[in-house]
Amino acid sequence: MTLTAPPSPTTADAASDEGRYLALQARDARFDGHFFTGVTSTGIYCRPVCAVRAPRRENCRFFALAAQAESAGFRPCLRCRPELAPQAMVWSVQDASGILVQQAVRLLDAPDLWPTPAAPGEGSATVARLAERLGVSDRHLRRIFEAALGVSPLQYLQTRRLLTAKQLLTDTTMPVTQVALASGFASVRRFNAAFVGHYGLNPTQLRRNGAGSAAAGKGRTSAVRLAWRPPLDVAALLAFFEKRQFHGVECVMHGADGPGLRRTVRLPSACTGLPQETTGWLSARFDLARHQVLLQTSDSLYPVLPLVIRRVRAMLDLDADPTAINTVLHPHFPEGDGLRVPGAFDGFELAVRAVLGQQITVAAARTLGQRLVERLGEPIATPWPELHRLFPTAATLARADGDTLGQLGIVRQRQAAIVALARAVDSGALALHAGADVPSTTAALCALPGIGDWTAQYIAMRVLRWPDAFPAGDVALHKALGVQQHKNPARAAQEASQAWRPWRSYAVLRAWATGGTGSSGVAPTRSSEMHPLPKQ
Repeated sequence: MTLTAPPSPTTADAASDEGRYLALQARDARFDGHFFTGVTSTGIYCRPVCAVRAPRRENCRFFALAAQAESAGFRPCLRCRPELAPQAMVWSVQDASGILVQQAVRLLDAPDLWPTPAAPGEGSATVARLAERLGVSDRHLRRIFEAALGVSPLQYLQTRRLLTAKQLLTDTTMPVTQVALASGFASVRRFNAAFVGHYGLNPTQLRRNGAGSAAAGKGRTSAVRLAWRPPLDVAALLAFFEKRQFHGVECVMHGADGPGLRRTVRLPSACTGLPQETTGWLSARFDLARHQVLLQTSDSLYPVLPLVIRRVRAMLDLDADPTAINTVLHPHFPEGDGLRVPGAFDGFELAVRAVLGQQITVAAARTLGQRLVERLGEPIATPWPELHRLFPTAATLARADGDTLGQLGIVRQRQAAIVALARAVDSGALALHAGADVPSTTAALCALPGIGDWTAQYIAMRVLRWPDAFPAGDVALHKALGVQQHKNPARAAQEASQAWRPWRSYAVLRAWATGGTGSSGVAPTRSSEMHPLPKQ
């Protein structure tokens, strides 16, 4: 029997359980996160990559979501750890109900968008706030959520929080109190009650003996494991970041212990709910054999570690579903099956980078950004001498004057764009993160001086994580598609792109790679240069 990708958890389940059982027997990492297997003889549910002996077929029940397995009474496997599975990132551009459920799931998956815990019985208020954000009634949201997934929004949120707590308990030395609060629980008492009620054991019982003890002595967490579905072209992904890295802020690693990326990070209080901003550093190393990223952070990021994990997953595009993407794009770009869309840890930082890169080469944009970091960035202590600077805050750039930016070589048009962008972000009028509404955010960006459609689409692709973003005016894209001689190349590119929906962001990366080097293995130099001049 030929294995095919399981369906989206937000669509009808058309895949046979027999096919899923074959994937389980093969421990096929391509199916990781697409389904979970509940074993009736043990009461445990597992990922399809679990290393234990495959259970008998008659003892298996299959679920699209961990929340469904837990709702049916199964407990997470302590060996394969369902909390490590990549999230389902399936998209539609037609089914309105499916899109609404996907948006709700996306919000419930994001720690920075979780509703703040309050008093007991606030569940209905939580759903009401989520429904208000999505523009529907809470009754309608519950109805379509349960119809599509078989669990309520609150059941899904509870599973997400518990699995997050389980990962922190297993991979870090964080105190239980800190784990409870970081996972979205209002108190340790409620956290303990939920944990015992769902998993049948106390949180402290789960923690492995000596977990992270060696790392704790060095002032860092033990390695938090983040899984991905193969294929993933790690070399191309890191080459993209390396061409654009600012010294002091980030550094791509090519050491004997595996490729990876280190960088300094800043999380404003508006993102974390904490009284003050949080700063620190992270190190993400790729374990190619196990299809995992090993993430270490500074202790200062402990209180916001779930948010850091979420942002690293987005930055490295670890939740991408290559099977679904390649089904659409492989006939058009057969050499790019492992390419991912590089994301951004900080949306404002990436937006500033995009503005700096308008109408100049990647190398020139990197020079301007380096000057900006050295002049306006703050120093920070890290274990590595190559990391010692934070990217400037929105508040800092909002106050920057023309003389300061002009001395760095930034022309007036981009000075105005950067200051306007910084003021919009600093005031809260503009939110640049993966949970932001794409149409309203791109419209708000285009309303700013000096920012046009190319920049807005580039930000949608890398910051908003919109898989169907398409910078139709990109000159390098025109060259790759062979439409540069058309009277209206942007329109010709748009017409050609319709066959790639809803994965046009990935098609752009593949076109850039093919057009720039003739090989998908290296990210091209021209991927963010020579796009049209933005509006004045």
